[in-house]
Amino acid sequence: MSNALIAYSGGVDSTLLAKLALDELGKNATAVIITSPTLPERELKEARDLANQIGIELIEMASDEIDLPEYSANTDRRCYICKDHRYRMLRKFADENGFQTILDGSNADDLDDFRPGHKAVKEQGVRSLLQESDFSKAEIRELAEEMGLSNFDKPSSACLASRIPYGSIITSDTLSQIEEAEEFLIQIGFRQLRVRHHGDIARIEVPPEDFIELINNREKITQKFIEIGYSYITLDLRGFRSGSLNEGLMTNGSK
Repeated sequence: MSNALIAYSGGVDSTLLAKLALDELGKNATAVIITSPTLPERELKEARDLANQIGIELIEMASDEIDLPEYSANTDRRCYICKDHRYRMLRKFADENGFQTILDGSNADDLDDFRPGHKAVKEQGVRSLLQESDFSKAEIRELAEEMGLSNFDKPSSACLASRIPYGSIITSDTLSQIEEAEEFLIQIGFRQLRVRHHGDIARIEVPPEDFIELINNREKITQKFIEIGYSYITLDLRGFRSGSLNEGLMTNGSK
């Protein structure tokens, strides 16, 4: 490749990809992060810091997918609609600025989940080199650690919209509520977590080994969550699982 535009999020996958592209292409590699209300402010700041650490140019591009009726309706096509909208933005930018290739950080493990956004990736001609090379998440973390990337053990993340059950309308206020709830849990020491939003119910997912610590903090968590608008605060006894709101779709053969 003579140059490449990397769809970057600050997660370990896209950070490793950005680092490899920078090593191979130098200044002909550029990272782009898409900003929107679905991206927590903490994640954006960390992504900026990581790009600065590895030395790659970072462009920030604002997306308005939340204003699309077909996106805010939150059907099981939400991820596709979002990715299609965003990769069209990246394709336009690439064409206007002479970038021949767009890369994303999808890995081999992503093929095991319900990921309708992959269709948009293919339609827009985006290449997923880690997936093409059959790199698993564990292998990516191992390589990232060997290469000295500070986020090699960063917990997997996902956009805030993934906390809202399909069929429930996505609004900026709801996304802000979820972000505030998760930020509070991070501030008091939890690392791997999700706050699933079910109207006035917050369903907290943490790994089972963190259950006791969550219970020990139940009073301050309850107080904070009520302050930000939840009436009922629950702990999911199945524990943290990435993409748990996709489980019904997977069972019904929607993969």
